[in-house]
Amino acid sequence: MSEPIPLKSKGFHPFGDLIGFEFTKLRKGYSQCVLQINKNHFNPHKTVHGAVMYSMADTGMGGALYSLLEKKESCATVEIKITYFKAVREGMLICNTKVIHRGKSFGILESEILNDNTLVSKAYGTFSIFILEKPREY
Repeated sequence: MSEPIPLKSKGFHPFGDLIGFEFTKLRKGYSQCVLQINKNHFNPHKTVHGAVMYSMADTGMGGALYSLLEKKESCATVEIKITYFKAVREGMLICNTKVIHRGKSFGILESEILNDNTLVSKAYGTFSIFILEKPREY
């Protein structure tokens, strides 16, 4: 397994920094990231924009899969299917992600996004796994 991904280091994940989420747990085949909702996350209807939850799922999936990769390997999103169950207006979003299957060249993952212990979104993703020319730095 590669070196652990840093949980809280500004600049490691610039897009995560931009929208304000952070990893709180990273274990073998599992990740958790959280986001405190604010008005900058809203769509015109004053609910959390779906792209915010999609981004949490996508990044959570990458983190969970990275925990199973060697330093010479990396991964990239191939596709994600996400279903939104409930609009969110306040509170904290918690995205729990687990690796369902890690093959040689693909990984299958599942994310659940909760708001106040209520399931508000679920996503399934397929990620490509490939060999890097140079090993990763982390």
